[in-house]
Amino acid sequence: MRVLVIGAGGVGEAIAAIARRRDFWERMVLADVDLARAERVTQRLGDGRLAAARVDATNEGEIVALAREERADLILNACDPRFNPPIFAAARAAGCNYLDMAMTLSEPHPDKPHEQPGVMLGDAQFAAAADWEQAGLLALVGMGVEPGFADVAARYAADHLFATVDEVAVRDGADLVVEGYDFAPTFSIWTTIEECLNPPLIWERERGFYTTPPFSEPETFVFPEGIGPVECVNVEHEEVVLVPRWVDCRRVTFKYGLGDEFIEVLKTLHKLGLDSNTPVDVRGQRVSPRDVVAAALPNPAELGDRMKGRTCAGTYVTGTGSDGSPKAAYVYHVADNETTMALDGCQAVVWQTAVMAVVALELLADATWSGAGVLGPEAFDALPFLDLLAEHGSPHAVERRAP
Repeated sequence: MRVLVIGAGGVGEAIAAIARRRDFWERMVLADVDLARAERVTQRLGDGRLAAARVDATNEGEIVALAREERADLILNACDPRFNPPIFAAARAAGCNYLDMAMTLSEPHPDKPHEQPGVMLGDAQFAAAADWEQAGLLALVGMGVEPGFADVAARYAADHLFATVDEVAVRDGADLVVEGYDFAPTFSIWTTIEECLNPPLIWERERGFYTTPPFSEPETFVFPEGIGPVECVNVEHEEVVLVPRWVDCRRVTFKYGLGDEFIEVLKTLHKLGLDSNTPVDVRGQRVSPRDVVAAALPNPAELGDRMKGRTCAGTYVTGTGSDGSPKAAYVYHVADNETTMALDGCQAVVWQTAVMAVVALELLADATWSGAGVLGPEAFDALPFLDLLAEHGSPHAVERRAP
């Protein structure tokens, strides 16, 4: 397989670092608007199959030209989801399969943003599904950790742990700390602002999709392996869109353990208009406030040596077992920062996202997973994914809980 990775930031670097231990790929090109950044990654990893290139992720034509020059079989989008439209379109135009870890962005309902969805996550991509299917090409969307592993976990639980599924409840929490900073997000602040300040999405079989105010319905969820209780709140996320398409269930939710301080910072950014991605005039220069916030904060990819702790992603499923009695289980994955830094020099949050994408790449390369159209992780058999994840030395786990 020949892979063109668009984006050589934290996740792109982690993808290359993890993939270098596998032999399913022939060539991987890390392409970034900052060529020097891509070159630093390839030089650090020292694998002759890796190469660096410059590309503007907003320029569909540039991406198409590079994909054709490299004879890419697949374009992997490792950029913020705001860049999805040109990268997604370029993959189709170049005749490549496609994989991303976050779907096209939503737009709140103009009149009732905290009651009804407007444009939902991934709508633009699913609208193109017939075209991809007719072309015999696959766009595997939402294939990181969340979305991604969480969706695989939902499919696994439905197929192997439950007779009927009531709720698929994705719950994310961590005990990570970053030393030396009062405020330092461990993932892209641009994406974090987008998903946390948009109206959260919930799906119910009888009601369909609906929205709530940001940070609504707090609950304390006890995370495994010593992380312990974390307050989680509703956050907009792709799993709520993806899971109902392929998993028979009654309800789907997503809640994230953000912490009171983090939530207050996000609320303040919103009050000041600093969450906006609409450029404003600053002494004759047009600048997005959100880009200013991102530039003022430390680069998440460079925080690994200051981070301690673990991050946990998982899906809490309730329903009935084969004997008809109530059942509950949390299917989860934990990444420890000390381990991921020692293994690949990448902090735990980006590494956990990247390893899931690499596992999916390998399943596509050997046709264990195959298909055409625009498909989410739930569309495929979960067992090969979980087996291969364990082969990478980072297995999932299942914790049975009282219903």
